[in-house]
Amino acid sequence: MSPAAAPILITGGAQRIGLAMVNHFIASQQPIILTYRTRHDVIDDLESQGVICIHADFDEPDAIAKLSTEISAHTATLRGIIHNASSWDCEAHNSDYSALFDNMMRIHAKVPYLLNHALSNLLLAGGSITDVIHITDYVVEKGSPKHIAYAASKAALDNLTRSFAAKFAPKIKVNSIAPSLIIFNQDDSEEYKAKTLKKSIMGIEPGSKEVINSVEMILNSNYMTGRTIQIDGGRHLR
Repeated sequence: MSPAAAPILITGGAQRIGLAMVNHFIASQQPIILTYRTRHDVIDDLESQGVICIHADFDEPDAIAKLSTEISAHTATLRGIIHNASSWDCEAHNSDYSALFDNMMRIHAKVPYLLNHALSNLLLAGGSITDVIHITDYVVEKGSPKHIAYAASKAALDNLTRSFAAKFAPKIKVNSIAPSLIIFNQDDSEEYKAKTLKKSIMGIEPGSKEVINSVEMILNSNYMTGRTIQIDGGRHLR
C-alpha cells in the first residue's frame, strides 16, 4: 500500500460486507482503517497486510472521542468514511423496546452523526474531494413491521445523508447505499432463502460485489452528493 495515499475508514469492517470491502481495497492498494467490536481471527491476517484495525465498542459513552483520537494518531488525512457498522436486532427478539430503540439509533444514526463531525477535519485536510458513505437499507423506503426500530434508525441515517451533503459541500461528498438482500447468513434455512429471494424481481443473492461496485461509483464521481444508490433487485416493483 502506498504510504502517501490517505486511508478510508470502514466501520464494522471485520465481517460480511465490511470485510469484502476491506479485501477489495487491499487488492487495489488503497490504505484502510477499520473498526471492529469483536476481534475475529481475520483481524490478525488483516493487520499483517497493513490494515489498521481499531477496537471500538460504540455502546461505550466515550467511544467516539477515543476512536477519533486513535485515528488522528495514525493519519492526518482521510480519503473517506464508510459507515457500515450495523445491528440487525428486532422487536421479536428484544422485548425491551426502549433499549432496542436507543441501541438502533445509537449505532445507525448517532455514531455516524458524531463521527462525521469529529473527523471532518481529516477529510478536509488533503485538499481533494473526499467522501462519506452511509450504508442504509431498503426498508428506509418501505418500513418494516418486524424491524420497526431498525427501520427508523436507518431512515434517520438516510436523512443525515442529505443534511451532511449540504453542510460539507463542495469539499466532501456525502451519499448513501441502500441494499436489501446482499448475502445470506451461513445458518439461514433453505426455506428462508427461498422466501427471501421471491421478494425481488431479480430473484438472486447478488453478493458483496454489488455494494463494492456502488462504493466505487461514488468514490469515482466528482458530482454526485446527497443521493442514494438503491441495490434491491427491484423489490419496489413487487
